[in-house]
Amino acid sequence: MIVILFRLLILVALILLVYTWIQYVRNPERQLRLAKQSQDFYLVDEPYNSKKNLQFVYKGCLFDGEKYLGATESSFEVIDIHISVREPMELRGLTREDLYFLENEILIKYPHAKIKWKHPIDELLITNME
Repeated sequence: MIVILFRLLILVALILLVYTWIQYVRNPERQLRLAKQSQDFYLVDEPYNSKKNLQFVYKGCLFDGEKYLGATESSFEVIDIHISVREPMELRGLTREDLYFLENEILIKYPHAKIKWKHPIDELLITNME
């Protein structure tokens, strides 16, 4: 009887270990950190939760986006997204084309949104291209 209980306990421990490993691998914060280290683009968002802000990383720079809900012609949608950067020194090397790429990626998920870049990113968009 004790041997059966011990085997059952080992089975439960293995199932718990596998579940914990899967949760660790699928953790969005971990994937965001890995994308930042590898200089990739990765977006963390809950599209059906307008109260949860979006986060994304591109070329090693971490951005935060605040979503604001509003009325469109037919329904309530996210109409404003204000994007800021956590660490302004990480913006080094980002070009205007990179910002346009990020806008397009966000507009794929939120087609009715108007994107507003906060300081210091907005200064790059305002200056004339040479």
